[in-house]
Amino acid sequence: MAPLDPALVRALHPGVVRHDRITQDAPLHEVFQTSTIAALLDGAYDGDVTFGELRAHGDLGLGTLQHLDGEMIALDGEFWQASATGRLRQIADDERTPFAVVCPFAPDVKVTLGAPRTHDELLAEIEQHIPESGTVAVRIDGRFSHVRARSVPAQRRPYLPLAEVAARQVLFEWRDLDATLVGFRFPQSAAGIELPGHHLHIISADRTRGGHVLAADLAHGTLQVDRVSAMRLELPNGVQLPDPPAAGDAAVLERIEHDPPDTAAAA
Repeated sequence: MAPLDPALVRALHPGVVRHDRITQDAPLHEVFQTSTIAALLDGAYDGDVTFGELRAHGDLGLGTLQHLDGEMIALDGEFWQASATGRLRQIADDERTPFAVVCPFAPDVKVTLGAPRTHDELLAEIEQHIPESGTVAVRIDGRFSHVRARSVPAQRRPYLPLAEVAARQVLFEWRDLDATLVGFRFPQSAAGIELPGHHLHIISADRTRGGHVLAADLAHGTLQVDRVSAMRLELPNGVQLPDPPAAGDAAVLERIEHDPPDTAAAA
């Protein structure tokens, strides 16, 4: 098992457990994560944690479903699937996830954003509230003038790597959308375990639309920030702590998370 980055240890004091050792408590300002972004990149799309178990560790977060079946949004203790068909549905407690990050959202910061913000300006606003750990959980409620989001279809064995799946993702464009954006910002020292930088999902107020955020321009709204100080990481069988990311991994993740192919279908 690879060692944790010392910078991450100093910042987040991560605890690593297997499924049979996860507990039911959910301390404030702690994120709970199942699996790693490195495992997801390699096609590890089968998980061992149910959404019922996940619910005990947080009420806000994001991730995906078994077989990489769409995007998951957790908000106010409800878990939603945004499928590649564009439909939203609530997730049953007995369904499983191969990758998810949640926390018991307890914001330290609440800011009214009365003026429009571009996506980059919104990220810059979040950056103003980063603690020493380099990690925050984020919730933004408001009207978004423009959103570009994506989802991915369920996969079948033998699983393709995430980069190949992302090339077939479905894109969505929405305007004047009342919605809530949720997600996390992790430091560079979390690379391999998590996606460094901002990872955001969105769900509409009427619970009909949602997905992984590629860009979101805010007309007006409210930003809430939970300054995270600890992490608990559950590793499914066969998943180990990753070695330091290879130089090419950062470019692959950037392409997957923020720069979708123009050839992807739009909806």
